[in-house]
Amino acid sequence: MLDENRKHYDALETRSADERAADQLVGVNAQLASHGMAALSSLADLAGLPVLRKSELVARQAEQPPFGGLPVTNLAHVFQSPGPIYEPGGVSHDWWRMGRFLHAVGIGPGDVVQNCFGYHLTPAGMIFESGARAVGAAVLPAGVGQTELQVRAARDVGCTAYAGTPDYLKVILDKAEEMGVALSFTRAAVGGGALFPSLRKEYADRGIACLQCYATADLGNIAYESEAMEGMIVDEGVIVEIVRPGTGDPVAPGEVGEVVVTTLNPDYPLIRFATGDLSAVMPGESPCGRTNMRIKGWMGRADQTTKIKGMFVRPEQVAELVARHPEVRRARVIASREGEMDVMKVQVEAEGIGAAELSDSVAAVLKLRGQVEIVAPGSLPNDGKVIDDQRKYD
Repeated sequence: MLDENRKHYDALETRSADERAADQLVGVNAQLASHGMAALSSLADLAGLPVLRKSELVARQAEQPPFGGLPVTNLAHVFQSPGPIYEPGGVSHDWWRMGRFLHAVGIGPGDVVQNCFGYHLTPAGMIFESGARAVGAAVLPAGVGQTELQVRAARDVGCTAYAGTPDYLKVILDKAEEMGVALSFTRAAVGGGALFPSLRKEYADRGIACLQCYATADLGNIAYESEAMEGMIVDEGVIVEIVRPGTGDPVAPGEVGEVVVTTLNPDYPLIRFATGDLSAVMPGESPCGRTNMRIKGWMGRADQTTKIKGMFVRPEQVAELVARHPEVRRARVIASREGEMDVMKVQVEAEGIGAAELSDSVAAVLKLRGQVEIVAPGSLPNDGKVIDDQRKYD
């Protein structure tokens, strides 16, 4: 239910950190029980559980279709995303937790949402439609394409809000201008692509407030912007960890790493699901009054697997190199070219160990020899990269 004052979606958004942690521990232990796993004594113990990666989920689903043997209940829909990966869908209230984001955008009763996310096989259209129902808004299930018809429908139906990718709204608005049609959009809830500041400003100049969310087909809503527009607030129905790429080890606060998510959805319990996306935790709380952790949003991809001299080098190998030597804090593989030859350099933040001592480990773990450079602790960029391919392909 929505709060009576409508500032926040529900009381969960303003819980204290201790309240939230206690509630989340109860929720995650219920998820673990459904997997036949032992309960945790604290949320910090999550870091000791294995990470589930998309590649593993694809393999498991191929062996045990459609959901890889995961405990799925109250199934209403089955979706297919590229991979292929199959995702379940439910019809209970706000099943993907998108209502929280739409409420933050300012969408509610009396609004008509032109939903331009796809309804064919993939779940994006249903994810946003479910959220619109949760906040009491009506939906025009527009899907993708046929822009001229979209403009006419938006006018005839009186759509007040848009849901879709950030750039397609501009296509609709430009087509409406070309057709001499006035539209009534005042709010936009976007996802599935980058919302560039210049595009957000263009929408604002047209009288449309545009906010973005971070969601996936497997997990539903993970984090979202509020009117404060200072980072993205983690959804109340998930637990987010930021880990070093190639591992399940949490990074220090503020350090860029891979987003790993545990859902508290009893119908589809995903535990430590690796998104493959990079982000970082932001300090403090949002000025909007929501108290949950904030992340910086999408900052690149964590799967940086690169072929050097005909051999694949993977983030997991870089993590193994670091784990072999207690003197090493971080490592970064740099791929470049000299003439027509691949060159590999391994930069290592370390104290008390030399490059010569590490060379054999580099060759053994990465299966390649390359230059090893010792750098000062804290000097490698905080960008989440453990493999930096600097070669130019154009």
